[in-house]
Amino acid sequence: MLFTTPYHSPLGGILLAADEGGITGLWFAGQKYFAAGLAEAVEGETEHIKAARRWLDIYFSGREPDFTPPLRLRGTPFRERVWAALLEIPYGETVTYGRLAAKLNSSPRAVGSAVGRNPVSLIVPCHRVLGADGSLTGYAGGVEKKACLLRLEGAIA
Repeated sequence: MLFTTPYHSPLGGILLAADEGGITGLWFAGQKYFAAGLAEAVEGETEHIKAARRWLDIYFSGREPDFTPPLRLRGTPFRERVWAALLEIPYGETVTYGRLAAKLNSSPRAVGSAVGRNPVSLIVPCHRVLGADGSLTGYAGGVEKKACLLRLEGAIA
């Protein structure tokens, strides 16, 4: 069974999704790929969603959460490798698509495609990936939100 619940953030509405194994989705309202795969979901709160809400409360208070809620990321093996690499980017730090691609022995374009399909924004920190010149490129929730998130973490001025 798949459950969803809304969360109200300082940057707008967020939809959380979870199944019995963990968080399966976190999207800003209206973002690219919003609520992908939720046709059969029902509104409700689970222990995993409660944990994600607690994580978001800490994060939006300007502090680094000291835990990661259980995640259930589903994608191709390559996408899952990219998403795992995103989880290794420390709070308040950034990495370029090129550097991430080199780490994964792939191309920046392929990595960018996988980053763009991240189903659990924020917790899986795709907002910490920048263009080769340090520019704020590509964020499914919008570049403005990406800038706000990076300022919140102290990664950019």
